[in-house]
Amino acid sequence: MSTLRSQRIDQPELFDETADAARVWRNAMFVVFAACGFALAAWVSRTPAVRDGLGASTGHMGWLIFAIAGGAIAGLVSAGALIGRFGARPVIRTALLTAAAGLVVVALGASLTSSEVVFAGLLVFGLGFGTCDVSMNVAGAANERVLGRTVMPIFHAMYSIGTLTGAALGVLATILGVSVGVHLGVAAVIMVGAVIPAVRLVPAGVGRATGAQPKLSRTERLAVWKDPRTLLIGLMVLGMGFAEGAAEDWLPLATVDGYGVSETVGGALFGIFVVTMTAGRLCGVLLIDRFGRVATLRASALVAAVGLTVTIFGPSAVTAAVGIALWGLGTSLGLPVGMSAAADDPRTAAARVSAAATVGYAAFLFGPPVLAMLGEHVGLLHSFVAVLALVIVAGLIAPAASPLALHSETAAERVREPVAH
Repeated sequence: MSTLRSQRIDQPELFDETADAARVWRNAMFVVFAACGFALAAWVSRTPAVRDGLGASTGHMGWLIFAIAGGAIAGLVSAGALIGRFGARPVIRTALLTAAAGLVVVALGASLTSSEVVFAGLLVFGLGFGTCDVSMNVAGAANERVLGRTVMPIFHAMYSIGTLTGAALGVLATILGVSVGVHLGVAAVIMVGAVIPAVRLVPAGVGRATGAQPKLSRTERLAVWKDPRTLLIGLMVLGMGFAEGAAEDWLPLATVDGYGVSETVGGALFGIFVVTMTAGRLCGVLLIDRFGRVATLRASALVAAVGLTVTIFGPSAVTAAVGIALWGLGTSLGLPVGMSAAADDPRTAAARVSAAATVGYAAFLFGPPVLAMLGEHVGLLHSFVAVLALVIVAGLIAPAASPLALHSETAAERVREPVAH
């Protein structure tokens, strides 16, 4: 039975059976993932300027970044039910518009040098970002099943490409002396202009409860939170996500303060992280298909641990650049593989992705203030030792991402893993 046919059986109204339609859907998801990365990098690349403009301490900046995580957690928790009721497409569209509105508020707060307005804008931005994160991963996993091959790392590579583009625009804005307010306002407009046409190409029924896949009961949704596999996947995502989030939140500031480089160089070092992360995600498809999820995740965690060690304890910015490159490469596959693993069962995909992402994104909630508090005592660079510890834990529990053994022919077609795992 073909993968396309099996997906139509799961949700018969969902999908035009042609291969071209599957590729159109895939390309639309490329844009959605890239737009999210672009928006986040627009903010991250200007954190040094925001700190200086607000006269904020490292601890104060930690609480501002906490606002993004707080909003994101609210979005992550609510996204599963929203997707089940309305489908992923309208949820993605609304979430991205919410995130863009949040960026505009942040731009206003930066122009007014108001910490309160910046905090409010980041809270709204985080809400849209978290909601979109779950919905785009559910839609991406559904597309992966339809195409019948590993695609999720490429979706996340597009996120990284969007992040790289956003970081490059941020560096350019810094060099040209463009204000934070103008820069973030323009970034919000670019994001909306890109995603509105793309979202229309996502099939309307993705993720929505149907007669063939009825809506999960409240008991079933709560049971997902008791499933050991889902929680372990969430913990793995937490460790690798913490490594990614720490770089996105703090890497420019950590290198500026820890190695005495300029803001422009700090932004460029963050760009190295994004480049190697993107390369890892693009190449990771081949590695996963060849060696399986578990072996690939274990190797990735090892590379990330080595990179973090070199970044933290290296003698110069040059060695730090090498460490940052390895850090990005090793961290690259944690989130996409975790989200793909959580979505192995199509019927419970939205609930499980929401649960795993919520556990994982606790790193983004608690990480910024924890690293900020550690940074106040040992410096931001050395606070990354906490990140290193969680990456090691993520590598140890990588077997949780082994494919779910669904007792059906279509399940066997959807998930492929070498027998050794």
